[in-house]
Amino acid sequence: MSQQVYYKRVSTADQNTARQFDGFDLTGENVKVFEDHASGKNMDRPELTRCLEYVREGDILNVWSIDRLARNLGQLQRTVEELTAKGVVVKFHKENMTFAGKADNMQTLLFQILGSFAEFERAVNRERAAEGIARAKSEGKYRGRKPKLSESQAKELLQMVHDRYSKTEIAQKFGISRTQLYQYIERGNVAK
Repeated sequence: MSQQVYYKRVSTADQNTARQFDGFDLTGENVKVFEDHASGKNMDRPELTRCLEYVREGDILNVWSIDRLARNLGQLQRTVEELTAKGVVVKFHKENMTFAGKADNMQTLLFQILGSFAEFERAVNRERAAEGIARAKSEGKYRGRKPKLSESQAKELLQMVHDRYSKTEIAQKFGISRTQLYQYIERGNVAK
């Protein structure tokens, strides 16, 4: 029996996915919901990975909008092509687009245009954020993010690196990404 599968994503833990699929009945035995609180800039999102592994032929994957699934055109096209090749129908509700099997030329063109707009919008937002930070720094108002780890945790992290624990194990222990781990290593001048 086919399933109605829903994928929801917001960029940060303090954001809410409630507006995505508001008014939809997301309950029932033929409904499965996956929800990430992670940036869309990469495909390393645990619930998306689970979702893509879960869906099978005949299922319908519902995504609120194109930018919830991927943030660049290449990722978007690959993901949709892989899903439709498996026999999964992909529906983007905001754009009112459905992909099942091989897309026709007009649908592919529209999809690429919408994907390009999502990618462009992300670039503009990054540029605006950088400009705002630069302005705040010049006015002495920007302090940066509060460090994720206390000073004692940072020392413990550096000791674990020195003791040759795996980077993955260290990052998981402190609840930080590998990128953040490497930033602590750089600040501590510890050999990677």
